[in-house]
Amino acid sequence: MPDSQNLDFVYHDHEELTRFLRATSARYPNLTALYSIGKSIQGRDLWVMVVSSSPYEHMIGKPDVKYVGNIHGNEPVGREMLLHLIQYFVSSYSSDQYVKWLLDNTRIHILPTMNPDGYAVSKEGTCDGGQGRYNARGFDLNRNFPDYFKQNNKRGQPETDAVKDWISKIQFVLSGSLHGGALVASYPYDNTPNSRICRSSALCAMFQTYSAAPSLTPDDDVLKHLSLVYARNHAKMSRGVACKSATPAFENGITNGAAWYPLTGGMQDYNYVWYGCMEITLEISCCKFPPAYELKKYWEDNQLSLIKFLAEAHRGVQGFVFDPAGMPIERASIKIKGRDVGFQTTKYGEFWRILLPGYYKAEVFAESFAPREVEFVIVEQHPTLLNVTLQPSKRIEGIGGIGGVSPGGMYRPIPVPQHYRPQMPPYAAAASSDNGIFSTISNGLNSLYSNIFG
Repeated sequence: MPDSQNLDFVYHDHEELTRFLRATSARYPNLTALYSIGKSIQGRDLWVMVVSSSPYEHMIGKPDVKYVGNIHGNEPVGREMLLHLIQYFVSSYSSDQYVKWLLDNTRIHILPTMNPDGYAVSKEGTCDGGQGRYNARGFDLNRNFPDYFKQNNKRGQPETDAVKDWISKIQFVLSGSLHGGALVASYPYDNTPNSRICRSSALCAMFQTYSAAPSLTPDDDVLKHLSLVYARNHAKMSRGVACKSATPAFENGITNGAAWYPLTGGMQDYNYVWYGCMEITLEISCCKFPPAYELKKYWEDNQLSLIKFLAEAHRGVQGFVFDPAGMPIERASIKIKGRDVGFQTTKYGEFWRILLPGYYKAEVFAESFAPREVEFVIVEQHPTLLNVTLQPSKRIEGIGGIGGVSPGGMYRPIPVPQHYRPQMPPYAAAASSDNGIFSTISNGLNSLYSNIFG
């Protein structure tokens, strides 16, 4: 369906963006809710628009998903695509049955710009370079998150702190981060313990895209699938054509992040490892800041992908964790056996996990409850509903202080960490400790490489 009225295909500065979001919220109060997760260094609101048939409150059993745009200020195509996505959702709800189903069964959170200060100093028509990429203090926000593989000593910025706080409060199931400078869907991990394997050669560091090995997650099958959903529904991405003769081509339009070029402190790895949220990075324009007259074509290329990707939150397993009285258990930890990155239940006991068809076992833990293992099957046609009841820890008389039994005789399960994380490879610490001159050269060239591509 064509895009509706009220939003031109032009770039919107922060004041115009704010006016559009406020006007949309006022016009569609039953479908939208506007909130700010914080402010940029220069005081601009980091607006999030919820689009859903239940915008002001969490819908029990319905997953929360998100899009984040413009983390690099000079890559604003995603910023505009997300504004048009909001407009399309609200204007099509009553006429497009697929959109109606999606909004009735999902809460969609859209952050059009994470870096409004960087955008304010960027220049339309600039396809490469770093002007506007960083926040007002000169920090790359997509290198500013905690990192699983290496200690990230960069000082936390207000924009990244706001996003970290945001995703700690909402159990996001699925996420996409929109970038520019390439045409590819990139999936975790972005970093790898041996990302500096060629650190002794500055030339190798510059062109590590041709030598870096993939850094695969326990959910590699799912993340590849999600990337393919976006690429194949995009008008061009799945062809895997290189943006320029000197830049890489990507088979089927997808890549593992570290195989392209490793980076430390990326947002998608943080979402996945810390909170179990399946996030991928969507590079949607070869030119970082193309002229505005091209925006309509970018919307036509990305519209179907943006919608179909979000619907993947309804693939896999979903359900609740209860106590014997039928009360929800909050912050129960769940791990799919063989996949060492886990996730937790919401305060309503809900959980979701995107999985491809097959047989699985879930390990469920909660404080003061006996752990439980549950088998289930995933099919292609619909999500599997799985409710799990945990029994309280049992008192064992006459035994104390041995094998998980407290001196008073109460069985105590092994303490469950807040978030499961894969076991750290033994060489990760050694790789992260390299702070020599070649490391400095490598980091500098990595930054240059990022400015050129994504």
